[in-house]
Amino acid sequence: MAVPQKAQVLRMIIEKKYGGLEFSAYAQALVLQRLAGTSIVVASTVGVPNSLGPGELLQMYGTKDQQDYYLPRLAEGKEIPCFALTSPEAGSDAGAIPDFGVVCEGEWKGKSVLGMKLTWNKRYITLAPVATVLGLAFKLRDPDGLLGDEQDLGITCALIPTNLDGVKIGRRHFPLNIPFQNGPTQAQELFVPLDFIIGGPKMAGQGWRMLVECLSVGRAITLPSTNTGGVKTNALAIGAYARIRRQFKQPIGQMEGIEEPLARIAGSAYLLEAVNLLTMSAIDQGAKPSVISAIVKYHCTHLSQRASIDAMDIAGGKGVMLGPSNFLARGYQGAPVSITVEGANILTRSLMIYGQGAVRCHPYVLKEMEAAHSTDAKALADFDKALFGHVGFAMSNLVRSLTFSVTDGLGSYSAVKGPTKRYYQKLNRYSANLAFLSDISMLMLGGSLKRKERMSARLADMLSQLYLCSAVLQRFEQDGRPAEDLPLVHWAAQNSLHELESAMHDFLSNFPVKCRCITKSSTNANWSRP
Repeated sequence: MAVPQKAQVLRMIIEKKYGGLEFSAYAQALVLQRLAGTSIVVASTVGVPNSLGPGELLQMYGTKDQQDYYLPRLAEGKEIPCFALTSPEAGSDAGAIPDFGVVCEGEWKGKSVLGMKLTWNKRYITLAPVATVLGLAFKLRDPDGLLGDEQDLGITCALIPTNLDGVKIGRRHFPLNIPFQNGPTQAQELFVPLDFIIGGPKMAGQGWRMLVECLSVGRAITLPSTNTGGVKTNALAIGAYARIRRQFKQPIGQMEGIEEPLARIAGSAYLLEAVNLLTMSAIDQGAKPSVISAIVKYHCTHLSQRASIDAMDIAGGKGVMLGPSNFLARGYQGAPVSITVEGANILTRSLMIYGQGAVRCHPYVLKEMEAAHSTDAKALADFDKALFGHVGFAMSNLVRSLTFSVTDGLGSYSAVKGPTKRYYQKLNRYSANLAFLSDISMLMLGGSLKRKERMSARLADMLSQLYLCSAVLQRFEQDGRPAEDLPLVHWAAQNSLHELESAMHDFLSNFPVKCRCITKSSTNANWSRP
């Protein structure tokens, strides 16, 4: 597939003063949802330039000269960008990438300049085969101290024109028969000036911060939006098919066996739309939600894959036989691509969601860590203040968890009245349970909690389902509480609460025996699965 040179959708994130559209996150999400319902190839091609890549990095960190040169060209389609992070040995773990650059002097356009020799071997890079400018993540070294005393400067991001001699692009991967532009890129000791670093030489070694700040936004938009569009398309297409396809002298949609997967698809479509709406609202208000982006990436791709399986089960032979009239097979076939990219789902669930959230979202843990590492004279006082605050917070969590567990949240505050009131009260209960379990887990397990990935994953499931259920309730209120949406609201909320209860049951069943009685009694958990 050729990348359209004048495509307006390639410039959605670029500011208007550079010729871009400067769309909000919500507007981008709607465009990607619509494209995903038509062609996943087009959606992928459009999503990458508007996600983590040269455009966003330049706008946030680029020098004025870099912005004035590249951004208008990106907006006009004269430049096709890609971003190269994934390495064969390290995957998408930026901290372990073997690709490197060495600061040295060399010749550039007939002059001796200070620059760097870059060596990289990247794979799975979307748009790499046709890119004209390549965003590159690598580790920069300065063994001769040409930039200062520090030798290992750390992860750095640079912009590399792909027409330079020594840059290898053009070969393609073929991910599950989906022909979007994706391939490897390599270079060996390619010399470029230090001005090629995004933000100039002063930003050498600042690549980790760039990636974390930009990836949290891009990951929250592109993959969740395209997968939401896919689920909505499945709901529309397979719902219509179930009404016109007849078996045993009746539409198959009226058969109870078919109603079950149809309900899951419809409920998932409503849920994912709600999650997208809430997340895009946060981003448009200036948030950079790293934990939430991991939650929505995991659950949107997971539910999309499940919806594809349900749709194929309903379609039967119609979905199995490839051909121009098959509206399901290619999406079903390509579902693992979204599961894998931008942090594989197993990694996201086991390490990233709760691993990041436990520290970032806790009101005292981060303060305790900062005070413990500080050499300031008042560090001890700051640590004591945070520690005693933590103890008081933990005790209040214990009391709230026990009280709400006994009453199942009855009598607790609810922002609304009516058919959704009990969901708010249940969220109060499970929020208190999660807060208490987090405190007791960090107390009993300490740093080993991160290494106990199954326990971390179940806490991540609890946190995720709280967010998903909250998104559903928020959407229902924002839409004006339409009565016709109530079946979908009930399904989505009850499904989230059931998944949460199951995760809590599994967590408690595998908690260390010496304190299992405390956690069981304080959460009033049933000994049998809900």
